[in-house]
Amino acid sequence: MNAISSNHDKQIAVACLLAILSFFVLVGIDQATKYWIDRNMELYSSIPVIRDVFEIHYIRNEGAAWGIFAQKQLWFCIIAILFLIGGSIVYLRCVQMNSFKALRAALVLVLSGAMGNLIDRVRFHYVIDFLYVKAIRFPVFNVADCYVTVGCFLMILLCIFYYPEQELDKLFQIQKSGRGE
Repeated sequence: MNAISSNHDKQIAVACLLAILSFFVLVGIDQATKYWIDRNMELYSSIPVIRDVFEIHYIRNEGAAWGIFAQKQLWFCIIAILFLIGGSIVYLRCVQMNSFKALRAALVLVLSGAMGNLIDRVRFHYVIDFLYVKAIRFPVFNVADCYVTVGCFLMILLCIFYYPEQELDKLFQIQKSGRGE
C-alpha cells in the first residue's frame, strides 16, 4: 500500500510541476509580447499584418473585455485573485483524482491568461492589448485573452461532450474527513 501511495504522490508532484512550468512559460510569452509592443510601438499605432483583415494595434485597456467597466481595477484584481485561487483548487482536485487531464490543460490556459492580465493591472492599472481583427472590427485583445478564450471554450466542450456528468459530479463533491463519523 505504501508503494502505491508513493507512486500516486510522485504523479501528483509531476503533474503539478508540469502545470507550474507551463503556467510560467505561458505567462512569460504573454508578458514578452506586451513588453515588445510597449517598447517598440507608439500608443494607438498599427502594423498591418494582413491588409484590411488583421493588424497589430497598440492600445491600453483600463476596463474589462472590450473596455467595459473602466476604472474598476481593484475589482478586477480581486476577482482575478479569487479566480486564480479557485482554479488552482480545482486543478489540484483533478490531479488528486488522477483524472481530467484535458480539463487540467484548459485550466492552465485560463489561469495563465488571468495572471497575465492581472500582472498588467497591478503594474500599470491597464492591460496592454494589440491584436486586432480589422475585418470584423473585433475589439483589440492580447495573448492572455487568447489563453482565457481558448481555455474556456475547451472547458465548455469537455464538460458538455467529453466528461460524463457523474464524473464531473465527483470532481465537485466535498470530501468528508472521516474524523468523528
